[in-house]
Amino acid sequence: MTVIVVPVFNAVAETERCLAALAETVAGDQPVIVIDDASTEPEVAELMAAMPKPWVRVRNDSNLGFVATANFGLCLASSEDVILLNSDTRVTSGWLEAIETCARTDPTIASITPLSNNAEIASIPDFCRANPWPEDAERWARACRESGPPAYPEVPTAVGFCMFMRRRCLDKIGTFDELAFGKGYGEENDWCMRAIAAGWRHVICDHAYVAHQGNASFGPLGLAPGGEAMTRLLNRHPDYLDRVQSFIQTDPMAQRRETILNKYRDLNPEP
Repeated sequence: MTVIVVPVFNAVAETERCLAALAETVAGDQPVIVIDDASTEPEVAELMAAMPKPWVRVRNDSNLGFVATANFGLCLASSEDVILLNSDTRVTSGWLEAIETCARTDPTIASITPLSNNAEIASIPDFCRANPWPEDAERWARACRESGPPAYPEVPTAVGFCMFMRRRCLDKIGTFDELAFGKGYGEENDWCMRAIAAGWRHVICDHAYVAHQGNASFGPLGLAPGGEAMTRLLNRHPDYLDRVQSFIQTDPMAQRRETILNKYRDLNPEP
């Protein structure tokens, strides 16, 4: 069974929305680990206390940052596959089942990323763009499910807002590199490149949709693309940007996105 790990740092409204959607869309016995990375907003503790009782609640004694907190969650999940879920997301009906179905299609899949409004190479309707927050996320989810068989296109990297990680790959190559990538940015790209070098694959699950706000929880810490993290990433993996650019130019999801968008337009808005 897949374990869902949610790192949390402040962002009370977004975290409440995330946990509520999670509770609505997973079974009562679904393993969920929520880790509060020493939030300074007292309301976070109240949210943690109100979570469903089977869920595991953890609070770090001091702020470790996203990478170390994520790694802690990966370790707490023991021998199981993991989905790392940002606290500024909203999952939708069928999201977990769709991702787990995708994982079963190929044992060499190391990571899976769902479609989202704000997910770079997994963004919809506009590719490689932070589309606005969807007020009708369930309509998008239904459009993804009802647009024919999934394509599961292979990608050069996962997008960390909602990232399935296969335990066998974690056992083979390890977790995120805390020393190199500090409190965030670049850690999932480095992990994915290490996985590719070890013979693993990364795909998009185009039957699942997860809304993503972006920069709501760990973002205010001043972490941003580029800078030292990007330099470290390219020093390790000089072909990383070439792989990403090749995917963008080829855009194997173009027709699939258009099909989903047309289906979305045909569906009645959620009441």
